[in-house]
Amino acid sequence: MIYCRISQDRTGAGLGVDRQREDCEALAERNGWDVVEVYVDNDVSAFSGKLRKDYRRMLADLDEGKATVVIVWHTDRLTRSIVELEEYIELSDRRGISTHTVQAGTIDLATPSGRMTARILGAVARQESEHKGHRVARARQQKAMAGEWAGGIRPFGWGVPTGEVRTKVDRKTGEEVEVPELDMLKAVPEEAEALRTWTDMMLSGGSIRSLVQWCAAKGMTTTRGNAVTHTDMRDMLMRPRNAGIAVYKGQEVGRGKWEAIVDEAKFRAVVAILSDPSRRTSRGTQPKWLGSMLYRCGRGDCPEFVYVTQSGGRRFPSYRCRSAHGGGRRAEIVDQYVEDTLVERLSRDDAHELLLPTPDDVDVAALQAETEEIRGRMRNLAGMYGAGQIDEVQFAEGTDTARGQMEGITQQLARAALVDPLVELVGAKDPRKVWRALPLDRKRTVLRSLVEVTLKTPRQGRMPDGGYFDYDAVHFEWKRRTSASR
Repeated sequence: MIYCRISQDRTGAGLGVDRQREDCEALAERNGWDVVEVYVDNDVSAFSGKLRKDYRRMLADLDEGKATVVIVWHTDRLTRSIVELEEYIELSDRRGISTHTVQAGTIDLATPSGRMTARILGAVARQESEHKGHRVARARQQKAMAGEWAGGIRPFGWGVPTGEVRTKVDRKTGEEVEVPELDMLKAVPEEAEALRTWTDMMLSGGSIRSLVQWCAAKGMTTTRGNAVTHTDMRDMLMRPRNAGIAVYKGQEVGRGKWEAIVDEAKFRAVVAILSDPSRRTSRGTQPKWLGSMLYRCGRGDCPEFVYVTQSGGRRFPSYRCRSAHGGGRRAEIVDQYVEDTLVERLSRDDAHELLLPTPDDVDVAALQAETEEIRGRMRNLAGMYGAGQIDEVQFAEGTDTARGQMEGITQQLARAALVDPLVELVGAKDPRKVWRALPLDRKRTVLRSLVEVTLKTPRQGRMPDGGYFDYDAVHFEWKRRTSASR
């Protein structure tokens, strides 16, 4: 049996595996052995812990007695895991298997000295893998600290074709394809515009769900060509790269050399919104009614929110709470009355007084300068820890303090960028027309921001207007007041 493995095949061509197989087949021919089967694991590291399917299949075949000789190019192609090596030694001893390598000769696992040699070679191979991993990590850290692109999946928003191409092998088809070289420091215009649009929509009261629907309607996909999911959208909005900020292992380390797409204050405002622990993150059924889980039940001392149900054989959708309080709360009538009341209030001459004050006290430039200072302290802490000048506890305490300061700045910058959800309506030539054009999630944001609606116990029988709906049972508690209402 021949076993071949290469841990990283950047082109997908499998050339490293082919060379190993040729050398192993030549060794078998010199010794007059017939090759029963060749087992190949391409682009799979023995050190990573990922499943090597052909390696496991080879062990099963050896255990069944299909062969008693294994040829590998070098022992580190067979295994770099001490646990796997011991398993292989036990199997070799039990089944009388001899192992031959092209580079290191015969490894006699039936003798103590042979097993010792195998273990030493395994330990050396493991040290080489760990050292390589450290070098790669250090190179990525160095690039991040310098504000350079450290590689990986193309982030949404960047990667303009340079006009040059390179050839790679498609792993699915095995065919050679040409792919464009990308400049990762330049923004892709249509994707950059989408990021700015999403940011503004979030700051105006939009939801992740509405942004995902926007992508579906526009045909916008991820950089891998997949439909944008809730998780994708959240990750893209919270990516520091959007604001030109470089990150290493989740921590901000400085300014990147690439083009910033989103203003930093806006970026931090979105982060504050999406990180707010009070924000509802349930991805359940999308609300279809204006007041679902926003209106309160006012039956007695009931503290519940209401939702719409057609249970009990009711002919019309009605609001009721989890305590089964309902009746006289026709959903379409309640919502229309609430909408009419909101629009009427936002159409008055003093409606501008409802707007939240502009945070003129926020010095954005000073806060951004302070952010750079904090990043510098975090880099210094990392350097001192690496040089052994401070211990792990001091490093952790210092970085925790810096992160706390950074979070405080994020909250302040967020205040400078948040958009009052009433802005579009107040002062509009036709507030009702603007209201009707808003998607439901934006209407719910306005409602949540401006008023608390409570559905009291309705009166029975015909009302003074000749109908049977008790409008007086819909109670409004305004959260923002004008000078005329004080």
